[in-house]
Amino acid sequence: MNYYNSIIDTIGNTPLIKLNKVAKGIRGTVLVKVEYFNPGNSVKDRIAVRMIEDAEERGVLKPGGTIIEGTSGNTGMGLALAAIGKGYKCIFTMADKQSKEKIDILRAVGAEVVVCPTNVSPEDPRSYYSVAQKLNRDIPNSFYPNQYDNTANAAAHYETTGPEIWRDTDGRVTHFAAGVGTGGTISGTSRFLKEQNPNLISIGLDTYGSVFKKYKETGQFDEGEIYPYMTEGIGEDILPKNVDFGVIDLFIKVTDRDAAIMTRRLAREEGLFVGWSCGTAVHGALEWAKDHLNDDDVLVILLPDHGTRYLAKVYNDTWMKDHGFLEDRAFKTARDIIRHKNGSSQLTTIGSGVSVNQAIHVLNRYGISQIPVTDDDGHIVGSLTDSTVLNRLIEDPAVKDHPVSEVMDKPFKFVGLDNTIDALSSLIDRDNKALLVRDEKEQIHIITQADLLAAMTN
Repeated sequence: MNYYNSIIDTIGNTPLIKLNKVAKGIRGTVLVKVEYFNPGNSVKDRIAVRMIEDAEERGVLKPGGTIIEGTSGNTGMGLALAAIGKGYKCIFTMADKQSKEKIDILRAVGAEVVVCPTNVSPEDPRSYYSVAQKLNRDIPNSFYPNQYDNTANAAAHYETTGPEIWRDTDGRVTHFAAGVGTGGTISGTSRFLKEQNPNLISIGLDTYGSVFKKYKETGQFDEGEIYPYMTEGIGEDILPKNVDFGVIDLFIKVTDRDAAIMTRRLAREEGLFVGWSCGTAVHGALEWAKDHLNDDDVLVILLPDHGTRYLAKVYNDTWMKDHGFLEDRAFKTARDIIRHKNGSSQLTTIGSGVSVNQAIHVLNRYGISQIPVTDDDGHIVGSLTDSTVLNRLIEDPAVKDHPVSEVMDKPFKFVGLDNTIDALSSLIDRDNKALLVRDEKEQIHIITQADLLAAMTN
């Protein structure tokens, strides 16, 4: 008889499938490794079993224990399936930007789900990182896998994903591309493949609002890169230990909109009903491949999960239109505002060391009421508004001779190019008078309350 002892034994050995229509015009061979063939419909099944078995071997997970993890959904599903097979309980914390389908699926397989706010720092006690850690401290006989820093994450891919790709391409793979979140998939897989072929190029796909690309290129962790984005399971506002920048050759950023559109194309044109970050990986990798792939090259792109997690979002026409992701969209985006301002949104800044009096002259000269403040290296470190200056001068007229650094407010928030007017409006308030956005060329633009009013009335 041919059967498996448990669902856990069906994990891995997912197929490579050639892209045809969406890769038209690309030289070489473009293959996707389709991880939704795993029983939990995602690549995270691999690391879930590996982390649990590692914990069992180390004696930190005992019979009857509780597994507690912060997840975007897929790791939770893998852990839940492994827990069912091994007899553990599960509690998962998730950010509220995750799809309702992911939450419902986790509850369906017996897990308890705690939903936490998205737009808080990792150190905030309300973040899904912090809540998971607190539950781990408070609940006896519990285990916190911490997929971000647990080296069993990358080890799972070094031991399984990498060897499968090498075997199934007969050792001909020349390029590997994957989205980067915890970093385990791309780091473990790339490390194995580069040991077989030191010339292999590893491409990390990132999203606007994440810190990875700039950190790889400059070594600088820039908090100014961090702002809300919608694509799930990719990008980070922290540097997980599983991200091995030494084996990732380059990063490419992809917008929420481009990722969503490619995700739908993969379903419609290739029959691959995949998740949102799969669109990120394919769009970014193909854009790079247009100028870099040769006829004999073999590019493998990893597709991490299944489309059922995104039925109410990417695969819902109304949701796509409301968020400006379809051409007949009902809402304008930050991208549209910048484009329609005909370049007038390019940034004017002022140094933190200049006097308040000089700053007033700059505000008057350009006819603006707010301006970002930069340090000597050009990094944005604060903001100045005419109302702040006026209030400080009323309190103390001598302030006009003080440096701007003594009166400036916190920096304006960064937002994504595809954030819609409703989202932008919710971010502008009495404490944050303007927003900043980076375009595809990494140039910074400013969006003010006046810009939003103009966009709403046009």
